[in-house]
Amino acid sequence: MPSLITNRLVLLDADLGADREHAVRTLAERVVAEGRATDADALFADAWERESKTGTGMGGGLAIPHCRSAAVTEATLVMARPAPTVDFGAPDGPADLVFFIAAPDGADQEHLVLLSRLARSLIKPEFVEALRTATSEDQVVSLVEGALVDEPASSTGAPASTAPATASSNAVGTGATAAATAPSPAADAPVLIAVTACPTGIAHTYMAADSLVAAAKRAGVELHVETQGSSSVTPVDPAIIARATAVIFAVDVDVRDRARFAGKPVIQSPVKRGIDQPDQMVAEAVAAAKDPSAPRVPGAGGASAGSEQASPQSSQSVGARLKRWLLTGVSYMIPFVAGGGLLIALGFLLGGYRITETASDVVLQNSLADLPAGGLAQYLGAVAFVIGGASMAFLVPALAGYIAYAIADRPGIAPGFVAGSISVIMGAGFLGGLVGGLLAGGIAYAIGRIDVPRWLRGLMPVVIIPLLASIVASGLMVMVLGGPIAALTRGLNDFLSGLTGASAILLGIILGVMMCIDLGGPINKVAYSFAVAGLGAGALDNQAPWQIMAAVMAAGMVPPLALALASTVIDRRLFSPAERENGKAAWLLGAAFISEGAIPFAAVDPLRVIPASIVGGGVTGAMVMGLGVVSQAPHGGVFVLFAMNGTFLGFLASVAVGTVVSAFLVVLLKRFTAKRPEAVATAPVDQGVPVAA
Repeated sequence: MPSLITNRLVLLDADLGADREHAVRTLAERVVAEGRATDADALFADAWERESKTGTGMGGGLAIPHCRSAAVTEATLVMARPAPTVDFGAPDGPADLVFFIAAPDGADQEHLVLLSRLARSLIKPEFVEALRTATSEDQVVSLVEGALVDEPASSTGAPASTAPATASSNAVGTGATAAATAPSPAADAPVLIAVTACPTGIAHTYMAADSLVAAAKRAGVELHVETQGSSSVTPVDPAIIARATAVIFAVDVDVRDRARFAGKPVIQSPVKRGIDQPDQMVAEAVAAAKDPSAPRVPGAGGASAGSEQASPQSSQSVGARLKRWLLTGVSYMIPFVAGGGLLIALGFLLGGYRITETASDVVLQNSLADLPAGGLAQYLGAVAFVIGGASMAFLVPALAGYIAYAIADRPGIAPGFVAGSISVIMGAGFLGGLVGGLLAGGIAYAIGRIDVPRWLRGLMPVVIIPLLASIVASGLMVMVLGGPIAALTRGLNDFLSGLTGASAILLGIILGVMMCIDLGGPINKVAYSFAVAGLGAGALDNQAPWQIMAAVMAAGMVPPLALALASTVIDRRLFSPAERENGKAAWLLGAAFISEGAIPFAAVDPLRVIPASIVGGGVTGAMVMGLGVVSQAPHGGVFVLFAMNGTFLGFLASVAVGTVVSAFLVVLLKRFTAKRPEAVATAPVDQGVPVAA
């Protein structure tokens, strides 16, 4: 495995710039200069995005900016001793020792283990001091490689009677245990669990874990740590969770499977506080364990009035929480729609359009040994149609169920599914699923916060919360909300079905613009979710939802295809070598309806790429609606032409026209409003394949 650091990646007494932004850019450029990343701008953007969330100044003159980036081709460490020092936001002043960790998006397990091991070494005073006094690049490389090779010693000191087999807190992803090395804790002493996690899961996750372990040792407290990092996650043993008297969440992201800790007193802070103030966090957890009114992890009852403080949702605005809940529901719903839509389309392809009338009878009365009059094609078409219809029937219940899950965790799933099913029965459709999911999730969450006796807490998530939340949420849907929402749904369907001519074209333009304005971002997702949610209402006598789906998919294909055409065919000179290579990949990404294929171009030149994409997407959306193109498949681009009921030529023509318009427009904008970029000999950015458009 290639070395993570070389002499050329050590900068001793180097001027990194006036502030941390300049410093991060300088470090990113050094990684690219050594051939370990393809695009300095892209790497800087990813590193700066991480830096902007939480400063990486650790205190004690140390800073660890880090990121995962598609621009990185080889996991890399850059060590710098800046002169002058640079302020990375640490409370005690600027940093005189900077480690920049750059990991590829698809970094292998071994690299991530080494990166996390280095991060843990950086909280050891003797290691940091040796780096400060090093006189040569060779000496620094030797020190770092020694830290990566040596397996750290165990920091476990819990009594055998209360702790699991000794587990090193420095072993990546393990549930570590710490306790006082002096007298053993009393039988009623607090037992703490700490979960640490950061967005990249490379540095802060493991440094916070080690800092908390050390603080617990100083306090003589038994502590078990679960690091939810990039290299691995080893959950804490359920038996230990049952014994725990309080939990510490030092996290910048959601805790995975947090319902395991439901009802436990909790102290939650950003992961950086676990590094800067571990002693205070341990002391607060010990106090919370003895405080009946302390905030508790919601989800299984026993929550105090302060439990909202324990939820990461509480730090978000209402709008941000609502968007996250709805997008969670949509993301879980899409597989049902994707599989079901393709199977229904396949049923039409094999069995003809009359398959809707005969599918159920054919499946029930015929078999491979007793084929219907239409032969094998009709039988297989009927099977595909019935399975697809069953999958599509889960659209609204799954949407509601997983919206409720996003709000209330697992106790919300059953009430959400029931409310979604009631919405279908009432004819409230997609809108009813949204309302039912929000109701079920909110009610389940509220019930979970009720303080109940300890003996009742085990029944809360599996019996009481699902029962009460289902009764209340579904009861409201049946008796109060279902009728009005059903009337609104019918009105909306009638409106969409009646769109013709200019009104349909205008809707196509709006959807096309939304798909291209942020290239896979929130606005794009809103348009896509709107189309997918209505897909189940489509029928041969109501093809408006299928037309909307076709408009959304076609417009989403335009930006990557247009940039591919512009950078590889029309005027290659306007694009750098890296962009031309990205253009080659964008052909396939665009053809598969992955709008994010245009992001590398938009990141470099947003003021020209995005307006050109918007115009092309609007043209394509208008053409699709004007030509009456339909799609029963929610994803796939040119690979699902068979799901377009014979309108695929109009689909291809719409995509082609929008692509050409957008490509020529971006070329004109670059040619007359910007200089040609310098031809930097860089390799292409590796394109990951997103799961949604």
